[in-house]
Amino acid sequence: MSQPRSIKIFDTTLRDGEQSPGASMNLQEKMEIAQTLVDMGVDVIEAGFPIASPGDFEAVREIATQIRGAEICGLARSHEKDINRAWEALKHSSNPRIHVFLATSAIHREFKLKMTPDEIVRRAVEGVELAKSFCDNIEFSPEDAARTEIDFLCRVVEAVIDAGATTVNIPDTVGYATPDHMKNCIEQLVNRVPNIDKAVISVHCHDDLGMAVANSLAAVEAGAGQIECTINGIGERAGNCSLEEVVMAMRTRHDHYRCDSRIDARRLVPASRLVSAITGLQVQRNKAIVGRNAFAHESGIHQDGMLKEPTTYEIMRPEDVGFASTDLVLGKHSGRAALADKAKQLGFNLTGDQLQSVFEEFKTLADRKKDVFDGDIRALIQHRVVGKVQEQWSLVTYQLDLPYQQTPKISLTLKKGDEDHSVTVTDGTGPIDAAFLAVTQITGIDLSCKDYQVRSSSLGRDAQGQVTVQVEYEGETHRGQAVSMDCIEASIKAILNSVNRILDAQQQPRGEVVDVKSSV
Repeated sequence: MSQPRSIKIFDTTLRDGEQSPGASMNLQEKMEIAQTLVDMGVDVIEAGFPIASPGDFEAVREIATQIRGAEICGLARSHEKDINRAWEALKHSSNPRIHVFLATSAIHREFKLKMTPDEIVRRAVEGVELAKSFCDNIEFSPEDAARTEIDFLCRVVEAVIDAGATTVNIPDTVGYATPDHMKNCIEQLVNRVPNIDKAVISVHCHDDLGMAVANSLAAVEAGAGQIECTINGIGERAGNCSLEEVVMAMRTRHDHYRCDSRIDARRLVPASRLVSAITGLQVQRNKAIVGRNAFAHESGIHQDGMLKEPTTYEIMRPEDVGFASTDLVLGKHSGRAALADKAKQLGFNLTGDQLQSVFEEFKTLADRKKDVFDGDIRALIQHRVVGKVQEQWSLVTYQLDLPYQQTPKISLTLKKGDEDHSVTVTDGTGPIDAAFLAVTQITGIDLSCKDYQVRSSSLGRDAQGQVTVQVEYEGETHRGQAVSMDCIEASIKAILNSVNRILDAQQQPRGEVVDVKSSV
């Protein structure tokens, strides 16, 4: 019997995942996710696309400089300028990887690149050779490989391996493949490319037809040694292969796949919730592995079986993926040590200043409600630490007059620096619309609300409301989040959070921006 294989997990949450509409992250948020990925045991972190913008370059550079414990990867088109920029961002990493890509399918050759097959091969080889002059760890992706003629794909893969590529990634860029299709593609490469043993075969599957996980697992069966995926499966269009799903599929069905990863599965749920909080993309309740209903049982038959023997209806234990077996409660008499320990259980390692900030708000919350649950603590940390931006504008007070079936009236006072600014609005269509109008009038930031969500952080009538807003300002989408037991207060603070993010973004350096939407 052959020994089980170890499959590399290549996480692209910070690159492809950020391409989800509305999922942009700031530097602090990217650093938080990168450290979480390292703690989880991810092998490769694709930190961004350095040529795309000054912000992307800075994020890749900071992650490469500060994060240790995983290979740090930067994406580049097969252009000299892209590859030079990627290396400039990655050069301080202890284990850098340059990821070069170039489209190879007939439809991309004809309509996008307008290049012949020979020109594609030449450009691909030149890109890999240039990247190889900077570091030894080079990945090449023939974009839209799943729709590339197999003879030409084999030719390209052989050429880039000869040029120095140590990983060849086979992307299903548009989610077109089926499991049989993907398995056959990898088998053809294994059997027909003479130097394939000199590189790791990777696979990067999109979920347009809902088969990204199945296609990735089929590729592993055929010989792939790396899976490219994201937390919660976020990414371009319908998203990417879900990290938590492929990891637990290989582990739970080890008898079938005979392979595993080095991921600490107990960190899957905390990582999922962290990414959800930072991006504002909520995880559906019935999401495999990390959804709220993933281990919930309502059917009487199922409940009876669970009480007699859990394995009758659960193929995994909730504790194994990071769900707590019980929702532990803290109260107003709990101290910093208990709060720090609870935060660690939830997947957050708080520094001294961060712990103090969360502890102060925790004490205020504990005075207002009897019990503070895990969800409340998680919401506090996400608001005070993960989603924190410089507060140029803050809420002082508000007063809302909301007669039944009449136009609401809101009086709002905000602070900027040492000055208070007040306004009264009487023409909103509802309390949230009135709050938006009031904030706009005071700050001068003309916001267009694109999405508004409110949900409970925990159980009970006194649970905190978590509000997430998506706004548009000057053609760009920004996100704001806040929590409070008062949902109107949380809404105002979330709107202000989006305003402060806009002001923070305006202070960032501006530079060349390229279209990153056509990447692998």
